Amino acid sequence: MSSPIEIRKNAREVIRIERQAFKGHDLVNLRVYFDAGDGEMKPGKQGVAFRAALLPDVLQALMAFCDSEDAA
Repeated sequence: MSSPIEIRKNAREVIRIERQAFKGHDLVNLRVYFDAGDGEMKPGKQGVAFRAALLPDVLQALMAFCDSEDAA
């Protein structure tokens, strides 16, 4: 659906965020990918996928952590 966005987690891992269609469902997938040793990035077990319709709620919840950091 769209190009994935990657955030470097550490020297061997990235968090890949992408929007995907799966069995007729519009999903947002956040998954940790790791360097398999041959330069190829492979998906790990860590991650979460949720309906794209929930994205505003997820973003609001994440922003609440930013707001709480400002108050701390």
